[in-house]
Amino acid sequence: MKLYMTPGSCSTGIHIILEELEEAFEAYIVNLPAGDHFKPDYVAINPKSTIPTLVRNDGTALTEVPAIAYWLARTHPRAKLWPDDAEGESRVMEAMAYIVGTIHGQGFARIFATNTFTRNTADHDAVRELGRDIVVKGFAILNETLGPKPYLAGNFSVADPILFYVEFWADKTGIPLPDNLAAHYRRMLARLPVQRVLREEGYNPAALGKPSP
Repeated sequence: MKLYMTPGSCSTGIHIILEELEEAFEAYIVNLPAGDHFKPDYVAINPKSTIPTLVRNDGTALTEVPAIAYWLARTHPRAKLWPDDAEGESRVMEAMAYIVGTIHGQGFARIFATNTFTRNTADHDAVRELGRDIVVKGFAILNETLGPKPYLAGNFSVADPILFYVEFWADKTGIPLPDNLAAHYRRMLARLPVQRVLREEGYNPAALGKPSP
């Protein structure tokens, strides 16, 4: 398989799932600032010009983080990364949709890609502030959802690497994590597949998850 990804982005979540599954794949870096996602060769693979894209062994491309995570879990049943009951499935889907659609798509997107929400530079600070408010509110909701459980579904599932990538962004941007999410983030950082992925993407796991001074 081939994973089209950008280090430190939402594709890190999918990268971690692949590593957890010990799945063989080729990584292709898509340089977003350079506009690689709009180049004809990439658009031919993914007309949405988004990342990540997973090109599977049959040559078909799958896009959207929750869809890729779901497919990987369901095609590797022995790994038990997907709940086996309707309630568990629904809750994992609910969490992934909220993380990707709201915390990422409405919150962090305003912080990282401010000019896609307004072309008026005078409004940029207000847009970023709104993005931060959305992230903080979302983290509070997920903190209650997680509660004292070690992972979102109780046991480790594909939802946890998805939660991890927004926790990682919070760490890098100085947004505090509520207690339950902070514990989840540290728990994820302790997993060897996560450490391997971070090193491969150019980060030092030992420097992450430290309390703010």
